[in-house]
Amino acid sequence: MATDDILTRPLGTEKAASRSLGQRLRGVSIPRASLPAMVAVAVAGLTLGGTILAITGDPNGGEPSAVATITLRAPESPAPVAKAPEPPPSGSRSAGEIETASGVHVVRPAGSAAPTDAVIIRVPTAEPVRLAGPDPRLTERGRHGSLPKIGEGRRRPLDVYARSDSDAGAPGARIAILVTGLGVGQAATAGAITKLPPAISLAFSPYGGDLERSVARARDFGHEILVQAPMEPFDYPDSDPGPQTLLTSSRPPENLDRLSWVMSRFGGYVGLVNFMGAKLASDAAALEPVLREIGARGLGFVDDGTSPRSLATSLGGKVKTPVARAEIVLDATPSAEAIDRELARLETQAKTNGFALASAGAMPLTIERIARWSRDLETRGIRLVPVSTALRGTPPARMTSATP
Repeated sequence: MATDDILTRPLGTEKAASRSLGQRLRGVSIPRASLPAMVAVAVAGLTLGGTILAITGDPNGGEPSAVATITLRAPESPAPVAKAPEPPPSGSRSAGEIETASGVHVVRPAGSAAPTDAVIIRVPTAEPVRLAGPDPRLTERGRHGSLPKIGEGRRRPLDVYARSDSDAGAPGARIAILVTGLGVGQAATAGAITKLPPAISLAFSPYGGDLERSVARARDFGHEILVQAPMEPFDYPDSDPGPQTLLTSSRPPENLDRLSWVMSRFGGYVGLVNFMGAKLASDAAALEPVLREIGARGLGFVDDGTSPRSLATSLGGKVKTPVARAEIVLDATPSAEAIDRELARLETQAKTNGFALASAGAMPLTIERIARWSRDLETRGIRLVPVSTALRGTPPARMTSATP
């Protein structure tokens, strides 16, 4: 190995670089003639290094350098959290201040102000009351599917699937509304379920698609459920309710088989309501077996009030089947003004008699007008109640209902 290579190779490139000069030179043969020259070079290098150190005072030979000062600081304490001011005692605030602080808007009759005494504000729960779904103990197998029946202990579907009235017995007028025709139009069905107050009962057509799912959603929103039974009108077949229509010309067993098909379309309902049916409802021989079968299965029947010749209420008492009849059809004339006028008449009738029952179709206009009308109903001294109220008990005077 040449001596120049040993002296000029950069330090750290090989393991040998970490050894002393003497170790590197040990065993290396250097010609005697070259030794003076090597000593001279070494002395010159030491002299140059000493000169640089004397001039710069930097043992690193002038390489770039920097000095960083690190100061340890104590961690900063978090900023104090401002506390909300303590509310004044309830006794020192007026009713108006309490309402403002609560964030609840209280609607009062025009011209009235907040009382000076304590005020009670009833805030509805965030989640609606969900009604019970079909109970297998209240069903039996029929030719067309599951049918409702009275269970052990005389438990009727009418009672089990009814929406309870938490304010039963409270003073004031009551109104029940039944909206029919659900299940055949997706938009109208969704609108009725979500926009109408839960106390309004809903009737589903047996011809709708995905009925089980739609009915379950309506129950989840707290609506009481009925099923529509297609019945023969006077101008049948020009006006045809649809397949499985109950006819005056059919023998009772045939009509009861068709009724069985209707009742097996879905479960969890409190009763049936006619779909059309002015002719059949006016024929005692055809209607009586139908009502008897409905009552025998623990259900009620609602006459939608569209036919003045209906015998349903009188026959209901005879066969011991709960029957109620709508006194007003809200959208017989399908215009906003007419619907509003009938709603006002419904209020007057409820205040006069203590209770009133109305029916309506599931048109978007009807749903919108009923929803708007019902927003401040309680401020006018009227409560909405489910239709089963008219079927399960004895409503106030002038309300026709038969209870077994």
